[in-house]
Amino acid sequence: MDTPIHLQDIVPAAQNNINTTFILLEKSRVNKNRGESRTCMALVADETAAVHFELWGEDCDAFEEGDIVRLEKGIFSNSGGDYNKMMVLRAGRRGSIKKVGEFTMAFVETPNMSEIQWVVDPNNPKKYIRQEAAVLSPHSRQGTLLNAQLLQAS
Repeated sequence: MDTPIHLQDIVPAAQNNINTTFILLEKSRVNKNRGESRTCMALVADETAAVHFELWGEDCDAFEEGDIVRLEKGIFSNSGGDYNKMMVLRAGRRGSIKKVGEFTMAFVETPNMSEIQWVVDPNNPKKYIRQEAAVLSPHSRQGTLLNAQLLQAS
C-alpha cells in the first residue's frame, strides 16, 4: 500500500490514488441506480475530516456503522448518481476496501470534504482547489472525539 493520507488532504481527481483509513459513522439505505447496481452512501471520518463514501454492490451489506475501514486506491470525484453530483470518496473499479477494526478510532465530523465547494484551479485545469469559505451545507455537525485505540486486523 502506498503512503496513507488523512481525509483532510484528499482532493478531487480522476485517478485512483487515495489510501486511507476511516471509521464508518452512518450508512443510508441501499438504492438501485445506474441500471441494477446497488449503492448506498455512508458518512465516514478520521481524526482530520469527514467525507461521504459511496459503497457499491455487496459492500453495502458487508460494512456497518462503527467499522474501521482501510481504503486502497480510492477515488474522490463526482458521484454522478442520485446524490446531486456531489464529491464522494469511493473504491471505484481499481480500488479496494477492507474492514480492519471496530468502534475505536478518534474522529471529527467537520469539515466534511464532500460539502466543500471545489473549483478548477485557474493555473492548472486538470486540478481542483477548494473555493475559499464556500461550504455547500450549513448543517455540518460539530466534531466528535471517541477515545480509544485503532484495532488492526491481523
